[in-house]
Amino acid sequence: MSISGALSNALTGLTAASRSAQVVSNNVSNALTDGYARREIELSSRHVGGSGAGVQIDGVRRVVDETLLREKRLASAAVGSADAAAGFHKSVFDLVGSPEDPFSLTYQVTEFESAVLEASSRPEAEARLSNVLSSAQSLTRKLNEISDGIQVLRQDADVQIESEVRRLNDSLVRIADLNEQILRAKGVGIEYPGLLDQRQVLIDDISDLVPVRQIPRENGSIALYTMNGALLLDIEPAEFGFEASAPITADMTIGSGALSGLTLNGAPVPLTGVAASVAGGSLAGLFEVRDDLAVAVQDNLDEVARDLVARFEDPGLDPTLSLGDPGFFTDRGSALNPLDTVGLASRIQVNDLVDPAEGGELWRIRDGLAAIAPGPVGDASLLSNMIQVLEDKRVPIGGSFSGASRSVADYASTLISLVGQSLQDGNTRLSFETARFQGMEEAALADRVDTDQELQKLLLVEQAYAANARVIQTVDELMQLLIGL
Repeated sequence: MSISGALSNALTGLTAASRSAQVVSNNVSNALTDGYARREIELSSRHVGGSGAGVQIDGVRRVVDETLLREKRLASAAVGSADAAAGFHKSVFDLVGSPEDPFSLTYQVTEFESAVLEASSRPEAEARLSNVLSSAQSLTRKLNEISDGIQVLRQDADVQIESEVRRLNDSLVRIADLNEQILRAKGVGIEYPGLLDQRQVLIDDISDLVPVRQIPRENGSIALYTMNGALLLDIEPAEFGFEASAPITADMTIGSGALSGLTLNGAPVPLTGVAASVAGGSLAGLFEVRDDLAVAVQDNLDEVARDLVARFEDPGLDPTLSLGDPGFFTDRGSALNPLDTVGLASRIQVNDLVDPAEGGELWRIRDGLAAIAPGPVGDASLLSNMIQVLEDKRVPIGGSFSGASRSVADYASTLISLVGQSLQDGNTRLSFETARFQGMEEAALADRVDTDQELQKLLLVEQAYAANARVIQTVDELMQLLIGL
């Protein structure tokens, strides 16, 4: 090998060592940077005229396990969906209250039953009749409060959907812009791993909302599809549409057209079934809360209210009432309409005829709602009838209750049981999905930057640099020797 050849080889070695040191230092400095993928320099032998001419740098490669990345994104989406449902169930459980909670629904039912029982033992005592009224009003207010709280949760989900759709559209636009930047960089031979990192972060962010499939295209660009094949990005980004509604009431549903659905480039997006385009992420979880989970809880709550109103309209309870007259519990002062029970829990209230604050009289609790004048103060027959009505076993006709007959107290305890079971199931699902995601995350982290390994590489780079520098030094000594001859 000639002196000039040795010098040329050594210079290429120094260049490669310098570039390798830069790659290693970037890896170490970005070890904790979100979305950063470990870089590896790619080197190969350089040949000129069939002879070895040192080493050449072929490029810098991002080390990414695409299969692991895809599974991690799916797991992250599942966590988002499960978290939305679990959070909703926790909020509903707090609204309904646990059985030992003095503000729970079951406690209010028990207090009302106790007040009626005490009044029946001393029907002449106005204080006990007043206690019946106040406990009944506490019970109806609790039903109103739970129902209103459910609608607030639906509205919160609706507002969050609008925010997430805006975020989704912005991310798709930014990914399309990065595709163009990568295309330009590759066209002029500029390295672009940093652009790939930014794009990966955005795709990870989108995958939390909607699980996606990433399809590579020529020149480093990508296309994005949902798991069911809806196109999100290919050259141009798709656009999702959604409009929040406020306020939301119990009778408002997506089926009736009162609530906005999701659109993709102006076309409706199926939200349920095998054709659901956005199933699996937090966006689908929010729609499930707004349109399914909350509606199911409201149906059960309305069934509790319907049963309560219907029991106290029973013709055998109060002989002063005519068929069709509102009873002790009313639908905002009116009798029960069996065809209009949606949202009844938010409208149920005590009949004004027994409320002095509304011009009524307490003695009507004892003597009958339509009584013209007070009857015998010792007559507890109507109060005894109320106790019997509360204890009667009746078969539910709505909600997700089983067909078993129930008393009023049974209805309340069953409702709490259903809510508690949903909370437990939601937490179990969330724990499972979180554990699965954490496993994927740990595997992904293991494939990222290992600082110990990078420092070992740096030692090897240092040795390679020193070896090439020694070759140049030796060439210099030979040149000086030749000049001195």
